[in-house]
Amino acid sequence: MTLDFPNRSRSFDAVRKVVRFNGYDGMFQVPFLIDATALASLRGSSAETVESEAECLVAFDAMRGMIHDIARKVYLNSRSPFYTLTVENCR
Repeated sequence: MTLDFPNRSRSFDAVRKVVRFNGYDGMFQVPFLIDATALASLRGSSAETVESEAECLVAFDAMRGMIHDIARKVYLNSRSPFYTLTVENCR
């Protein structure tokens, strides 16, 4: 099966400064996090510009397709109980 993202929900974790979202491989839920620094790098800006919850969620929504593509690539290259997308994954 392939990794799909039918659920558009996402949430912000202020302590870890990450956006949480889920993918699905068939009936299996696959949890992902993407950190604020990675969101900033995808936008081509510094991390300080996407630190607030609102800014992170807006950045995530604007780049959702790209983030899902990165998540699929990371998922295919390693199987894990959860995934954290970082700047290194976004290059």
